[in-house]
Amino acid sequence: MGSLVMGIVNVTPDSFSDGGLYLAADAAIARGLELFAQGAAMIDVGGESTRPGAERVDPAVERDRVLPVVRALAEAGAVVSIDTMNSSTALAAVEAGARIVNDVSGGLSDPAMLSAVARTDADVVLQHWRGHSSDMYAHAEYDDIVTEVVTELASRVDAARAAGIAPSRIIVDPGIGFGKKGGQNWAVLHGMPRIVALGHRVLVGTSRKRFLTETLEPGGAEASTARRDLATAVTSVLAAQSGAWGVRVHDVAATVDALKIADSWEAGERWTS
Repeated sequence: MGSLVMGIVNVTPDSFSDGGLYLAADAAIARGLELFAQGAAMIDVGGESTRPGAERVDPAVERDRVLPVVRALAEAGAVVSIDTMNSSTALAAVEAGARIVNDVSGGLSDPAMLSAVARTDADVVLQHWRGHSSDMYAHAEYDDIVTEVVTELASRVDAARAAGIAPSRIIVDPGIGFGKKGGQNWAVLHGMPRIVALGHRVLVGTSRKRFLTETLEPGGAEASTARRDLATAVTSVLAAQSGAWGVRVHDVAATVDALKIADSWEAGERWTS
């Protein structure tokens, strides 16, 4: 399958899963190096939480959080992605060594983002998005969710190309959990072949998200992190089998192992004895 694993490092006090664990630069750098050693092909460093209800962070604060981490991981040889909706942070991170700009808003939050990325040699992740975290479910209304996600992603691709970003630098992300509730996320994942058919690399992030807990514990109880990580590894393999170029996860080791097993399963036909 060949899907790549992107490891998550949240340099934030309030991320939904690991907020505060890696707020200190030394802790974030150590975590990034750990994920790199576990097989992460990319490390995604973010300084602003995008959990439901999160408040925006001043870009200067965001840069203070992420730039030392980006610089150290890049110097260690990791491919670093900067998770930001701010063009100023994106440019500073690329200068510090980031090679991917991962904008969960697909360039909608900061009108200067796409033109800023175009001036660099970084790749860009354009995620499907319908609003900031403070009210991200306000627009979770769809008539045909897969068609609408595909259409809105295609619109962001067109905007990126118009800004001067070559198609080869564009990655799309269906935005699981962003402006999507419960079963809507499963519908989008089931529609992955149509997203892949856009012709760009596809990044999928299901890691530890609420819809997994809702599936594991339909009565409303909270699934443990270990159970959510297992569910993440399973959905990551299924995404890879559906054509995803990369999967974004907190627990890199589990997903790397799951992908190895799936690859061996697929390769089994080559063995005759």
